[in-house]
Amino acid sequence: MGMPVRLRTLVLMAAVLAALPVPAQKKYDSGASDTEIRVGNLMPYSGPFAEFGASGRAEAAYFKMVNEHGGINGRKVTFVSLDSGPQAQGGPDLARRLVEEEHVLLLAGSWGSGINKAIRPYLNQQGVPQLFVAGNDATFDDPADFPWTMGFEPSKRTEAAAYAAYVLANRPGGKIAVLYSDDAEGREYRDGVRDGLGARAGTMIVKEAAFRYSQIADIGPLVAAFKDAGADVFMNLAVGRYATEGIRAAYDLGWRPLQFIPNGSLSVAAFLEPAGLEKAAGLICNARSKGWSSARARNDPAVREFLAWMKRYNPEASLRDAENVYGYEVAQTLEQVLRRCGDDLTRANVMRQATHLDLALGMLSPGIRIRTSPTDYRPVKDLFLVRFDGREWVPLAGPPQR
Repeated sequence: MGMPVRLRTLVLMAAVLAALPVPAQKKYDSGASDTEIRVGNLMPYSGPFAEFGASGRAEAAYFKMVNEHGGINGRKVTFVSLDSGPQAQGGPDLARRLVEEEHVLLLAGSWGSGINKAIRPYLNQQGVPQLFVAGNDATFDDPADFPWTMGFEPSKRTEAAAYAAYVLANRPGGKIAVLYSDDAEGREYRDGVRDGLGARAGTMIVKEAAFRYSQIADIGPLVAAFKDAGADVFMNLAVGRYATEGIRAAYDLGWRPLQFIPNGSLSVAAFLEPAGLEKAAGLICNARSKGWSSARARNDPAVREFLAWMKRYNPEASLRDAENVYGYEVAQTLEQVLRRCGDDLTRANVMRQATHLDLALGMLSPGIRIRTSPTDYRPVKDLFLVRFDGREWVPLAGPPQR
C-alpha cells in the first residue's frame, strides 16, 4: 500500500528544506550587533600634540560618510574618540573606559607611540584589537608578543635609513648633525641614521643631541651647537611643533644645511606654515600618499574623490594638512576589514581579516599597497622621498623604498 498523500507531501517538504542553504549564524562580541559596530580611538585633541587630532576628526568624518551610505553590511559605525591630552600615563584608564564602559569592539588609529605602548598590555590581555596604530615604532610589528596590536606606517628606522641613503648618494662628504628625542622613539630614529650610514657613521656624524618633548626651549641652543660643529646636514628628527622649532631656529641662525624631517612633521598647515614657508624651503621628508594640491594631481580620480569627501564631510579642515589624508587612509583600511568580517563580528575574526590584507587605496602612491599576514603587522612598508619647494611637497626621483 502506498504512502498517504499527506505524508508524502510532508516528506517532500522536509527534503526540500534540508536541501536549502542554512543562513550563516551571526556572531558578535561586545561592541557589535545587528545594527551597530562600535570603534574606539584615542587622540590628542589638546596638549602639545593637538595638531595630530586632525587625523581623528578625519576618521570620524569618514565614518559619517560610510553611515550615510548605509553603513557596513547594514550596520552603522559609532566612532568613540576620546581626548588623550598631553600625557600617555592616563592611557590605560581611557582604554578601560572604551572597552568596559563604551563597549567598543576594537580600537583603531589611536595616535602616539607612548600612549599606544601604555595601553597595549591591557588590550592584549583582554583580547581587544588595537589596529593601525598611529605610531611608527618597530615594536608595533610584533605579533609574537602582542598579537592584538598592529601598526600602520613604515617604521622610524626605515625613514631614517632612507635619509641616510640619500645623503650617501648625494652628499657623501657631508657632516651630519642628528637631533632626536630622549626616549625609545627618538633613539630608534637615531639608530636608523647610523644603520643607514653603516661604516661611514663614525666619520660623517659630527654631533648628536637629544631633547625632551617637555622642553621645547632646549631645541634652539642645540641647533646652534650643530651649526658651531660645522654640520651641513641636519637630521631634524623631531615630531610636530618641535620640528617646527628646529626649522625656525636653523633659519634664524643663518644656518642653511640640507635638512630632513620625519613624516610625522610633514603637514604644511600644521608645522611648516608656523615655521614660515620660506624657512622650510628645501626640506626633505618622506611620504607614501599622492599629492593633492596641484592642478595636475587633481586629474587623478582618487584625488578628486578625496577632495570631494573633504569638501562635504570635513569642510573645516585645512587641505594643506596631511593628517587628513592619514585619517582617511586608516578609516578606509578599517572599513575593508569590517566589511570582510561579514556577520562574524567577533574580535578574533577582526584580527583574522586584519592579518590577511592586500589592498590598493586610492590615495596611496602607485606601487605602494596595504599588505599584512599573520607574521607581518606592518601594513605600509614603502615610502618615497619628497622635497618642499616653498609651497608644496614635490617627489624626488626614484622608486619607493622600504
